Amino acid sequence: MSVVVMIPARYASVRYPGKPLVPLTGADGQAKTLIERSWEAARAAGGIDEIYVTTDDERIRAASEGFGARVAMTSEECANGTERCAEAIETLGIAPEIVVNLQGDAPLTPPWFVEALVGAMRADPAIQVATPVLRCDHESYESFAADRRAGRVGATTVVFGNTMDALYFSKEIVPYLARPPAPGAPVPVFHHVGIYAYRPAALALYRSAVPGPLEGLEGLEQLRFLENGVAVRCVEVEARGRAFWELNNPVDVERIEAVLKAEGLP
Repeated sequence: MSVVVMIPARYASVRYPGKPLVPLTGADGQAKTLIERSWEAARAAGGIDEIYVTTDDERIRAASEGFGARVAMTSEECANGTERCAEAIETLGIAPEIVVNLQGDAPLTPPWFVEALVGAMRADPAIQVATPVLRCDHESYESFAADRRAGRVGATTVVFGNTMDALYFSKEIVPYLARPPAPGAPVPVFHHVGIYAYRPAALALYRSAVPGPLEGLEGLEQLRFLENGVAVRCVEVEARGRAFWELNNPVDVERIEAVLKAEGLP
């Protein structure tokens, strides 16, 4: 298998327990769970050889197998989705060229986000880890700012250098803006889309590395790579008119359902 997508999902989310099984109603009035919609997003991408939901929870396993997904069970000791992906490929005994981590809370992920990551990895064998970044528009920037003002943990932002390798990821809005972007001007903030592509060697290193203080403070798994000297290549993608929301808080259910209905997604 050349490209495998892993969809990590855990029931015991601190911020939103049971999140993978939350129903989301589409344009046709049909409700599907968050994990099913994330699996459907993975299936829409081209060039994928296999897809697995990876979880330690029997409820998620049963629900996933119920809609036809393959499941790789992992241990409760996995601290995050990257650890879960690393354990899953070891447990399954597979050696793919590229492992894609499409997190189970991103049901609106456009297929071209995944395809862009895989394309970047294949074009440059030196890239060990890649992740998509999306320039904020004014609406998304204001939504991020509103989350911060309300004390909600919202989307992650990222800053990167001239080589497009990440300098830092944060749940705060980075870079700091002294004033909101002027109307019509480009917003100098990039939304980090929670998808990753890894070489198996990078996953093995990650699993053996000691988590650093920044990962602990921010609660962001990808910082372990940066704190251990592994570059994370940022691949800029375009929304192409598609609204993109992750499900981080209960308030995001309404946001995602509104997008499903507006775009006619069943």
